[in-house]
Amino acid sequence: MPTYEQIKHLKPAQFRRACGVQPETFEQMVSVITQARAHQSPGRPSKLSIADQVLLTLEYLREYRTYFHIAQSWGVSEATVYRIVQRTETELIHSQLFRLPGRKQLLEPEHELVMVVVDVVEHPIERPQKNSELTTPARKNGTHSSLK
Repeated sequence: MPTYEQIKHLKPAQFRRACGVQPETFEQMVSVITQARAHQSPGRPSKLSIADQVLLTLEYLREYRTYFHIAQSWGVSEATVYRIVQRTETELIHSQLFRLPGRKQLLEPEHELVMVVVDVVEHPIERPQKNSELTTPARKNGTHSSLK
């Protein structure tokens, strides 16, 4: 995944394709995270900038990649990716600027649902063929009869 510095110059449509949100929304997310972390005590500086941490979190949420794969592409450890994702998600949720409306709000008449997009992929499941001819003789031969 490219860093924020590499994708910030893209056109808005291409930026959205790259990370899943509009550039304005992304900037708003970065400002929320920056404000939330300004009140924390200083520690060791992160290898990734705040914009890159938001981009990493969006990559995790959008692509459903494992922490291992994200860690390999960003050059950090799995534990670091986990901490970044959990911390960023929590800070964005607590800001209450980035959340979907609840079920009750969607059922109210003033909220008209225009479109629902579901990303689903079907995978065939391999199941063993049932063949009683192969399993039954093995069971009969393997049992001892004590009723003779």
